[in-house]
Amino acid sequence: MSEPVSTPPDALALIAPGCTRCPLVLEHLLRLIKEGRLGRLRVVNLGVHPEEAQALDARSVPWMRIGPFVLQGVHSYGELRDWAAAGGTPPDYGRYFAYLLEGRELDRVVSIVRETPEALDALVWLIGSPGTPISVRIGVGAALEELQESGLLARAVPLLRSLCLSEDPRTRADACHYLGLTGDPAAAAVAESLLNDEDAEVREIAQETLALIRESPRAEP
Repeated sequence: MSEPVSTPPDALALIAPGCTRCPLVLEHLLRLIKEGRLGRLRVVNLGVHPEEAQALDARSVPWMRIGPFVLQGVHSYGELRDWAAAGGTPPDYGRYFAYLLEGRELDRVVSIVRETPEALDALVWLIGSPGTPISVRIGVGAALEELQESGLLARAVPLLRSLCLSEDPRTRADACHYLGLTGDPAAAAVAESLLNDEDAEVREIAQETLALIRESPRAEP
């Protein structure tokens, strides 16, 4: 089966008079248009339309939206090319979530998942990637805890269960902990299966997860 062809995303750029960095970013975006990596480009001069900045909550320039991804500041042509590729259809939310969490934009990550629940798996996948920085892994955990009462975590149960079988003990430990946040009835069985894990930290997390499940008001008597 052939992979789906990604459709180039559209882009929006906000620039302002006196911005010394805006012309370079605009040059990169125009190049991406010419190369077919962007579908359309809309440019707004905030000196003429300052209301656009308020409407989009843009607090600095250059400000860009490529597909669903909002970027601020100077980015090289290569970086914008990669964001154009990631912002196609379907978009690569995992890359964007890592970018946001490294920038400590937890609230935006949570907001995106609430608005686009299908992006949740991309967030969870970050704990299964060995290349994910520790700061991002911590951010993923914070985001999932923020989403615990939303009911959205149920979507991630199959992926979390599969990550509990990972060869990486850190991934098994994290996945077990977050599975316990989902309220899924099968979480207890998965945690019990990890009580005899070869890794001491995984065993400890499994015990903690079981305790949380048993204390939960959703637990069966």
